[in-house]
Amino acid sequence: MYEYNLLKMPDRFSSKSARVKGIAFHPIRPWVCVSLHNGIIQLWDYRVGTVVDKFEEHEGPVRGVDFHTTENLICSGGDDYKIKVWDYKLRRCLFTLLGHLDYIRTVQFHNSHPWILSASDDQTIRLWNWQVRSCMSVLTGHNHYVMCASFHPREDLIVSASLDQTVRVWDTTGLRKKQAGSGSSLGLGFDDQMRQNQGGGLNMQAELFGTNDVIVKYVLEGHDRGVNWASFHPTLPLLVSAADDRQVKLWRMSETKAWEVDTMRGHTNNVSCVMFHPKHELIVSNSEDRSIRVWDMSKRIGVQTFRRENDRFWVLAAHRSQNLLAAGHDSGMIVFKLERERPAHDISQVDGKLYYVKGRELLVHDYGTGREQPIANLKRPGQYSQTDGIGNSPRNLAFNSHNPAEGNVLVFSTTDGGSYELVNFKLKGGHGGNTQDGKRGTCVGPPVFVARNRFAILDKNRSIVIKNLQNETTKKVVPPTPAVDMIFNGGTAGRLLLRSEDKLVLFETQSRRVLGEISAPKVKMVSWSPDGSKVAVVCKYGVLIADKSMGQLSSVSETVRMKSGAWDSAGDMFVYTTLNHIKYCLPNGDTGIIRTIETPIYVTKVHKKQLYCLDREGKARVLNIDTTEAVFKLALENKKYGQVMEMVRKSRLCGKAIIGYLQKKGFPEVALHFVKEPRTRFNLALACGNIEVAMETAFALEQEEGTSECWHDLGKEALRQGNHQVVEMAYQRTKDFDRLSFLYLLSGNTEKLKKMLKISEMRGDVMGRYQNAMFLGDVEERVKVLEGSGNLGLAYVSAKIHGLEEHAERIKEAIEASGGEVPPVKPGASLLQPPTPIVRGDNWPTVEVEKHTLEEMGDVGDADQEHAESNGNGVAHAQEGNWGDDDDDLDFGEADGGEGGGDGIIDDFEDGDGGWGDDDLDLGDDDGGEGGGPPPSPRDQDMVGVDAGGFFNAPKAGTPATSNWVNNSSHAADHSAAGSVETAMQLLNRQIAATNFDCIKDKFLMSYVGANVSIPGLPGTPSMRMNPERTAGLPMKAFTLQSALASLKQAYAYFRGGKFADAANTFKDILLVVPMIVVDNRVEASQVKELLETAREYITAIRIKGAMGEAGADPSRMTELSAYFTHCNLQPAHLLLALRSAMGTAFKHKNFIAAASFARRLLELPEVSSEKNADLKTKATKVLQKSEQQARNEHDLDYDESKAFTIDCEKLTPIYIGQDKVKCSFCGSSYGPKFKGNMCATCGLSKVGVETLGLVSMSSYS
Repeated sequence: MYEYNLLKMPDRFSSKSARVKGIAFHPIRPWVCVSLHNGIIQLWDYRVGTVVDKFEEHEGPVRGVDFHTTENLICSGGDDYKIKVWDYKLRRCLFTLLGHLDYIRTVQFHNSHPWILSASDDQTIRLWNWQVRSCMSVLTGHNHYVMCASFHPREDLIVSASLDQTVRVWDTTGLRKKQAGSGSSLGLGFDDQMRQNQGGGLNMQAELFGTNDVIVKYVLEGHDRGVNWASFHPTLPLLVSAADDRQVKLWRMSETKAWEVDTMRGHTNNVSCVMFHPKHELIVSNSEDRSIRVWDMSKRIGVQTFRRENDRFWVLAAHRSQNLLAAGHDSGMIVFKLERERPAHDISQVDGKLYYVKGRELLVHDYGTGREQPIANLKRPGQYSQTDGIGNSPRNLAFNSHNPAEGNVLVFSTTDGGSYELVNFKLKGGHGGNTQDGKRGTCVGPPVFVARNRFAILDKNRSIVIKNLQNETTKKVVPPTPAVDMIFNGGTAGRLLLRSEDKLVLFETQSRRVLGEISAPKVKMVSWSPDGSKVAVVCKYGVLIADKSMGQLSSVSETVRMKSGAWDSAGDMFVYTTLNHIKYCLPNGDTGIIRTIETPIYVTKVHKKQLYCLDREGKARVLNIDTTEAVFKLALENKKYGQVMEMVRKSRLCGKAIIGYLQKKGFPEVALHFVKEPRTRFNLALACGNIEVAMETAFALEQEEGTSECWHDLGKEALRQGNHQVVEMAYQRTKDFDRLSFLYLLSGNTEKLKKMLKISEMRGDVMGRYQNAMFLGDVEERVKVLEGSGNLGLAYVSAKIHGLEEHAERIKEAIEASGGEVPPVKPGASLLQPPTPIVRGDNWPTVEVEKHTLEEMGDVGDADQEHAESNGNGVAHAQEGNWGDDDDDLDFGEADGGEGGGDGIIDDFEDGDGGWGDDDLDLGDDDGGEGGGPPPSPRDQDMVGVDAGGFFNAPKAGTPATSNWVNNSSHAADHSAAGSVETAMQLLNRQIAATNFDCIKDKFLMSYVGANVSIPGLPGTPSMRMNPERTAGLPMKAFTLQSALASLKQAYAYFRGGKFADAANTFKDILLVVPMIVVDNRVEASQVKELLETAREYITAIRIKGAMGEAGADPSRMTELSAYFTHCNLQPAHLLLALRSAMGTAFKHKNFIAAASFARRLLELPEVSSEKNADLKTKATKVLQKSEQQARNEHDLDYDESKAFTIDCEKLTPIYIGQDKVKCSFCGSSYGPKFKGNMCATCGLSKVGVETLGLVSMSSYS
């Protein structure tokens, strides 16, 4: 179980466990090791939030733990007086060091020497050599518990802190020289090594009084109570200490002395740990007052405080290379950063340069020259504007690309609730000295430029404020949706993207119209393509690609957080980064990994094969990337077949992913061009029906693997195509004699059937011999088989029926001689003979398929392929009949070997015709070479599809319509209509977290039945299966919005008539139909969402009504439920009924304040003024008067009309604004946080609290 955002800091990970007393980061891997008060050591992967391993050999609390810098080692020290060294790769304890006489507080590995430093309550510090497993030195001098000890990162120094109120600095130079002179333990004898391995190594005098090779250099006194921690600065001669006197002290050292520099006060309880930040001039301390404080080292003032409600902090640790800190507390630990590291930046569409903030400077980076130039110094806002610490760095930057004459930059910071600074400068003649003083203001979220001299901000009242470049307000606009918390660039002038809850709204500020809307959870940033036709919406865990009207094109989900993203210069590919990967996403939904990265980067620009980015240090970098895979998929999607074949020729692609992609897209024959591995090539040849290539690879596989398994698959495909010769070869190689005999029977090949009869006789296969005899109609042979197998009765009957009297008499005598009974023969029995074949079967006729578009492009010259490297001029070729090149580039007139047709990439036919079907005729009469033979007659020209043997060539089967439906749509209804229920369930699970599919099983079936019909054929022929489509490539709709609205009217009628069971069933059915409704435009999509919300509200209202019946004996609960009933979003006529019921219930139970409230709301309804409600109006007026006179509630009610609330659909209680809640991913029902992960009580379909993209109502196919 994990908890997030308990501290107001950019936390990476937090865990729940026992009290954490020791903590350490791995220097390279994303691991943090924690030692717990219950004796367990845990190894966490903080990136994914999982326990990698745990070690449990200590007895009692473990207070210290550390990683070795280069080896796979962990050391730990606990209250059992033991120091243990673990190998986390072997997952076991290697050895134990004994010598301390009391609790061990801290342990640490040395950075370069094989030493371990330990501090203990026995008032000593010990130095151990872990290679020889012995104690090298005992440091005595403290006269109370030694709370911590640590090595200096670079010098031969140790610092220790003790409850004797002192901090001591020790010099280890003598010990280092001594160890260097004595060498390793290789020269030790066996007895010495055994003594050292048992934790010895020092004589009794050294154990009691210490050694003289480590001496005290300084004793620092100044704290009034015991000192808990002391740390060295990584580079400066500074020390910091923390003590029970609630103070943090800073000390400076020289060669001869050390003195106190300053004291930092602010903690209200014992300060348990303190350290220098490794990258900033900051001091970080934590305390038992449940806070972490950050201090500016130069000014010695506090700059930030982070608090927990109930947990005391005990220990801190910092990562060696990353900007990460970890803190241990009473109930676990947390890994966090002091501030976000994403540099604020933006690209100018005017001059194509990068503008970004580094430190306090606004810089411009020229991509062409690689130079950077400062523009202005930024003033840091907030309380600590003069502090070089943290918490006030800019978060976002926006450049005004609408103004080509002047440079305008908006810099946003989250300090003091949100503030911005407007910087104006000249674009020409250099930037230095031309900057005007920045203008500042407050806002919520980053501001956005909307015109040449206008920008928009979101004020604290959630109104959109338009300002000019003088920072003067020109207009205020009320957002079209409530709860807008951030605005983004709208792509063109005058437009904004508004983030409201889990959706993004495209809004035009001038006309105040909503132009589009898309569901997008937790949007972090948006990126528009260079031409403004597409937008990438980067969420916390995914990317949405949409068109300029917010129509969703595709989506990508990630399991780790998104970092940044940018479109390539052509606007066809969106490149984004995660923690360790650079990936791409295409508008059609195809994704892939470009490369891995060691540290996170922030993409600013992508051009050809170079990626421009900023790292966390604010440095501009250029990375080389290989986008061949993405370019290949783009070319295939855009039908740039010339480019596809050029890439195939050069063999720049490989791997099962590309092969699978080509098969999925219907181009397995393309993969044959670059696949060399026999097994894969064999499968591809079968996929595209290329028997010749399949046979070739089958022979190769048989020789390579020594098996004939592939021949079985080849036989199946050849049988499907009617190629008897290949089927025969396959059955022969697999020795499948039964199938081979049946094949000869079907093809009428009696000669080979006779051979099969002989083969079965030679093999002693009685069953096969009898079967072949039956196929041949050889009665005499059958009688011999039966007689030879001992079935004399059957042999006699068979001979008698078929008129073989001699055989019958002989067998009869044999039966009688053996004492058996001669079976009777029916007098009406007739001769049984198989039909004699009239026409001997041959291979089925096949049509010579026209050359595939991609294959035909293989004959095009290289000139056409260069359009991918230039500016895309090759698009014109793809527009000529979707063939991809001009007719002049192909030679259809050559019958043999000419340049136009003899060098194609794939040649599946062996008919001697080098052309590609220019007249679709091959009568076998052009033997005379090129151009030989008489011209075909008009009658011959009509004989299309006849091959040289005079047989009709049947065309190949095309792609099934159901496959097109699945490929063309991202809607579950279309997938279920195609019979692909598994993908339909996967889509619903990803989109709305659906898990209980039993409740919509009938909807899947109805979708399938509605798109698959069977039409009776002619007598004697099977029925024809038809797939009706609403448009080309998409199935007929089984559920429509209109039918759902009709059901809604019926549900209203049930509700109005008080038939709540029928109403609940109807509304529930509507709710479950909604995921299966496909609409064609965004207006209808909005109506579907409204329908979903209506069904949800009425189901909740009916559930409350049912609970009222169960709570009849509890007047307080009855009144509460009747009150909640009135807060469901019902139709006015139905709300009138709910208010009437609530008013009566409250008045009856003497809750007069509530009754007055319901009466007022009832009298405010327009419907109450109609004639039919005159009596109700009179009654409500009297109730209001009476209730105002009494003005008291008899019972305490959990109901506050003045506060907005939603209803907890589990407990049927209110969840007021500000309280935590989770929602159903599908219907939006609200629940308390504890209900997260459970099935929604309203819809019964989806889980609660799962982050998803939301309901998809459009098929996303054009």
